[in-house]
Amino acid sequence: MSEMYGIGFGIGTCNRRGEWLEVYYPAPLLAPSADVSSAVATVLKVDGGNRAIALDPTHLQPLAEGLQAAGAEEQAQLLRQFSSSQCPLVATLLYTDDAPASVPEAYLKLHLLSHRLVKPHQTRLEGIFATLPTVAWTNQGAIDLEELPQRQLEARLQGETLNVACVDKFPKMTDYVVPQGVRIAHTARVRLGAYLGAGTTIMHEGFVNFNAGTEGPGMVEGRISAGVFVGAGSDLGGGCSTMGTLSGGGNIVIAVGENCLLGANSGIGIPLGDRCIVEAGLYITAGTKVALLDDSGELVEYIKARDLAGASDLLFRRNSTNGAVECLTNKSRVALNEALHSS
Repeated sequence: MSEMYGIGFGIGTCNRRGEWLEVYYPAPLLAPSADVSSAVATVLKVDGGNRAIALDPTHLQPLAEGLQAAGAEEQAQLLRQFSSSQCPLVATLLYTDDAPASVPEAYLKLHLLSHRLVKPHQTRLEGIFATLPTVAWTNQGAIDLEELPQRQLEARLQGETLNVACVDKFPKMTDYVVPQGVRIAHTARVRLGAYLGAGTTIMHEGFVNFNAGTEGPGMVEGRISAGVFVGAGSDLGGGCSTMGTLSGGGNIVIAVGENCLLGANSGIGIPLGDRCIVEAGLYITAGTKVALLDDSGELVEYIKARDLAGASDLLFRRNSTNGAVECLTNKSRVALNEALHSS
């Protein structure tokens, strides 16, 4: 019997055509044991291939019993609770870490990230935008946009108001997962699929996209774009920005190392190593011309910021007299150049 990459038992929402809009997985599993994989595959009569299988009442008790025997007590108890649900139920089985091909598969992978079972870039998400539908997220749950006008009318006829919080492909994370040990001042600014490590604080203007996040601890008052991961002990000042691959960063994976500081309204289009500082208001792109200074503050050479990608112990600032972007380091000129130009 083939082993699985991941399993999720979920409660979801479908539109009137029976198409999935979203799925909630309370207890997803990554790399389940061979016994768990075998128990699920036996009941659902599958052996290989990523798929989402609609669950009916005849599945629930045999699955619960098989999972209990395999040691997956949390999932067994979950399936017993599912027996009282009137909502669509699904078992999503991932035998391989392929790009998601369905809404249930996409939601399972987003849950794996927000449950801290995988970190950003550790699971494949190519094509997720095309896979996920754009949905109206309301106080009555997810609603298909074509069905929204009728639902709004039905609410009004009952003397109620249907509140549409947003129209988007991704819901807010806290409607699905609230990781332990974090603070989020404005929950709508953290999408499902964000990874927030323990000790992370997201202030009111902080934003975290899917497949992005923080190792924790850290303070985020700026923007963590899709694909960006921030190391432990780093702070992102108010209004600062990290350029993700969805916003012009190309194929460069932007990351922030440990114990870094991005000043207010600053920004980066290159990855930073550890203990780096970017001055408030300074935006560094890969092509930014940087004056490299030695330990005494003397000019060594002009280089492009991309040549400093991933280097540690750097201070980026703008010269207030001539406007040049400067970079200082605690390393010697020779050591720095070796780090920059080694293959």
